[in-house]
Amino acid sequence: MDTVTAWRDYELEAAGLPGMALGELEAAGPPAETAARLWQEGARRVRLPGTADLRADVNADAAAAARTVRTLCLVRELTAHAVYVEWELRTAPDADAWRPLNHLQPPLALSGPPDPEAALRTWREEHYLCKCVWRQGPGFIQIRDRRWGELHRFTVDEPGYQEAIALLAEGAPASAVPAVILDDFRSEQLVGDVGPLVWWLPYRVRRWIQEAMAI
Repeated sequence: MDTVTAWRDYELEAAGLPGMALGELEAAGPPAETAARLWQEGARRVRLPGTADLRADVNADAAAAARTVRTLCLVRELTAHAVYVEWELRTAPDADAWRPLNHLQPPLALSGPPDPEAALRTWREEHYLCKCVWRQGPGFIQIRDRRWGELHRFTVDEPGYQEAIALLAEGAPASAVPAVILDDFRSEQLVGDVGPLVWWLPYRVRRWIQEAMAI
């Protein structure tokens, strides 16, 4: 993905007004840097090309997996900046395959689940900002996860786990992360497997939706 299409306003109607279209903007580079740059350039609505396809056969080779992971990471980072993302997702034919991703901006189109329309409707109705986030503290990382309807909170203070999170932020081979750490992350569904790669699902806090004391 080299470019995305962007607008200055969240609403589709407003995006069509004169001066609101930013046209095609560069999207190469690390996803976190790309999302920050798009925000600074005024993008509030962004359309990604193609479909993020999570099926195992599609991501069997490393190159295909890397493209899929990069798209998902960009969606994650744009969601963190509260940018409205137009994207499309295809999952495995599993009714719950989309649920670990329900903290991300809901896609425009979802395929794969037995009843994709119902799954997408639920995703849209239950989505809100900061549903699964992490923040950096002095010597620790805190993860707050509400994807399953209740708060799951984790404090990561072990250096090896923090190094793994940094490594997985843009996706990495599963073999690059100690098995015991990866097993812990997988048990809490904090990472996603795409072919030979694994990527970090929570996004870093960029926009609080209410006062910090309420969070």
